Amino acid sequence: MKTPLSFLNNGIAQVCIIVPELEPVVEAYYRLFGIGPWHFYTYKKPFVKEMHYQGKSADYCMRVALSNFGPMRIELIEPVAGESVYADFVREHGYGVHHFGLLTDDMKSALREAEEAGLPMTMDGSGFGADGDGHFAYLDTEKFLGVTLELIERPGKRIKPEKIYPPE
Repeated sequence: MKTPLSFLNNGIAQVCIIVPELEPVVEAYYRLFGIGPWHFYTYKKPFVKEMHYQGKSADYCMRVALSNFGPMRIELIEPVAGESVYADFVREHGYGVHHFGLLTDDMKSALREAEEAGLPMTMDGSGFGADGDGHFAYLDTEKFLGVTLELIERPGKRIKPEKIYPPE
């Protein structure tokens, strides 16, 4: 069945959990469930070229650990600094499941569809790929769905992670 919002057609590609500190949670996922390897990145300027929060240019920072669990990616985020959807979530709910990620090949069209459906963008970041591509954008969906939806236009090539756990 085709959905009215094309970015929903491929289902959920990612689940994100906001955590107070990456390392102990990554180690627990690996020890308890064998999930790994985990790739660590710090998302802040200048690594992320363009950042916006609530419609204005922003300067936030978060540490990210990524791994795959079957076909789904698990993303752990540790908020570090600045106003962001992550800081808002921790203030309002504490730590836990924050968003479901949906892949798109055309962020501009996906954001236009979302806006037309009454789902404005709350925060985004772009330019974190090796070739200056890559874009993520969060939609204001928590009040409707109980969770935030993230649109993800993955970069063609990722920059080498800061570290990998377990070490290779």
